[in-house]
Amino acid sequence: MPTDAAQTEHRFPCDTCGSDLRFDPAAGQLVCDHCGNTESIGNAAGPFATVAELDFRQALNAALPEAEIEETRVQSCPNCGAQFELQGDTHAAECPFCATPVVTGTGTHRHIKPRGLLPFALDQSRARDAMTDWLGSLWFAPNGLTDYARKGRAMDGIYVPYWTFDAQTQSAYTGQRGTYYYTTHTVMRDGKPHTVQQRHTRWRGVSGRVQRFFDDVLVLASHSLPKQYTDGLEPWDLSELEPYQPQYLAGFRAEGYQVELQDGFAEARGYMDRMILRDVRFDIGGDEQRVTDVQTQVSAVTFKHILLPVWLAAYKYNGQTYRFVVNGRTGRVQGERPYSKWKIGFAVLLGLVIALTVGYFYAMSQ
Repeated sequence: MPTDAAQTEHRFPCDTCGSDLRFDPAAGQLVCDHCGNTESIGNAAGPFATVAELDFRQALNAALPEAEIEETRVQSCPNCGAQFELQGDTHAAECPFCATPVVTGTGTHRHIKPRGLLPFALDQSRARDAMTDWLGSLWFAPNGLTDYARKGRAMDGIYVPYWTFDAQTQSAYTGQRGTYYYTTHTVMRDGKPHTVQQRHTRWRGVSGRVQRFFDDVLVLASHSLPKQYTDGLEPWDLSELEPYQPQYLAGFRAEGYQVELQDGFAEARGYMDRMILRDVRFDIGGDEQRVTDVQTQVSAVTFKHILLPVWLAAYKYNGQTYRFVVNGRTGRVQGERPYSKWKIGFAVLLGLVIALTVGYFYAMSQ
């Protein structure tokens, strides 16, 4: 891979006062909190631009054009391993993923530049409302944590890295198709004859071919958050992807990918193989299917490195760390489900009281 990419700073000074601009999700443009100046982002690639794919084999051979590579200053958290971008002259931070204090040097991370992103649509206030509403819906959550989250420190807006993969597949299979048939028998029950039907399966060998084009198979390129949380934030409307422009990152953090491209494709292949197996079973038909062998040829593999917006809160409460993530587009929430021992104990006690009361009145009615 090329070695002379320039380091990228996602900072944009205000033309009026020189302060840093930030991207405002509500306004959809850059704003200056110091003087109130606003600047539109526009689309440098044109109003009808799409997010282009990159050639997978070319990337594996370290032959991507230099324009597809960037270098950013990042910190790797010593506790959870997250790699997140630092802005400007910042040399100390708190990890947004686990709330661990981090002191850093000025190391850089060289990576494939994002091709597209979904800009934040929710600001921090709306994301916090979504999180506290979600916590409030959990009856067994400690009231103290809900209050602390509502009044706690600011949430972090993080652009989380993903890979998407496109591929054309053609699969040849062999297997067996099972068709049900029934035979009638007479059995004796309680000394009387009864007619019953017994089901059997008639198998015959089959072979065939299926093909499928896979579009935008999404693979998380981070280990910083539990996968069940990020899976729970789906769906993402990837048809709304914008061509990557660093202005969208102003005022937010961007996490560097930890899952390398070839490992991401291995995960995508697992998903593709499951879908192909489903196609094969459908193609075999019948009442049951046995799949003996599937040989798949994969061609025209392309990929994109994209960024998806997540609001993140990591709180230390009563000695434990609780993490909550909010989809920065839809407000969907995932996170640790905290439990209050007092609420659980009260619920158990209340259940016992109700059961004893019902038992008492039932006994009195006899």
